[in-house]
Amino acid sequence: MREIVFDTETTGLDPKTGDRMVEIGCIEMVNLVPTGATFHAYFNPERDMPAGAEAVHGLSASFLADKPLFRELAEDLLAFVGDAPLVAHNAGFDFGFLNNELALCERDPICTSRMVDTVALAKKRHPGAKLSLDALCTRYGIDRSHRVKHGALLDAELLAQVYVELKGGRQIGLELAATRHVEIVTEVSEIIAVRQASGPRREPRPHAASAEELERHRKFVAGLENPLWG
Repeated sequence: MREIVFDTETTGLDPKTGDRMVEIGCIEMVNLVPTGATFHAYFNPERDMPAGAEAVHGLSASFLADKPLFRELAEDLLAFVGDAPLVAHNAGFDFGFLNNELALCERDPICTSRMVDTVALAKKRHPGAKLSLDALCTRYGIDRSHRVKHGALLDAELLAQVYVELKGGRQIGLELAATRHVEIVTEVSEIIAVRQASGPRREPRPHAASAEELERHRKFVAGLENPLWG
């Protein structure tokens, strides 16, 4: 199963009041395993950057000034995402900004039926616990020491690890290991069978001791002092 874990950074909290998406990071996963394929881009929001938002992600208006507009990369993003489910933390927020950008360049929105919200998953697994990405990383022992500020691709990478844990990651890992062990044993057995079928037939070697060897052994045993079986 192919899924896309993603995160966005924005100029604020509400696209309906003019806030825009300025960064997106996507991680491709197949059967809950990252494939190494990613999509990452910064966008010129065509507006100022509020100080509060810049304090969160560190993206200034001057840094974003020479970045492409969303519409210039929309086709590449949609091609990467394909028809896969989209996993995000507090997914309604990220879907709202992503679909707002798609609407601004006159493209169809991504259906929310494809939305997987890790906050909702965490709430079911850990009712009453803190549900922030930082809190879940701490709960599952995921290293986030390199997360000085929010960043879409970095946060998507952390979220991908959290998502695996929320889906029962350790048990899945054990199942994959067991499956791999069976595959290896099967491969070895097949190799042995092929070699036995194709190699020259050899008569089994005799393993019984000769009369001379038995006599040497008898003399050796007779010469032992205070044997344990004496």
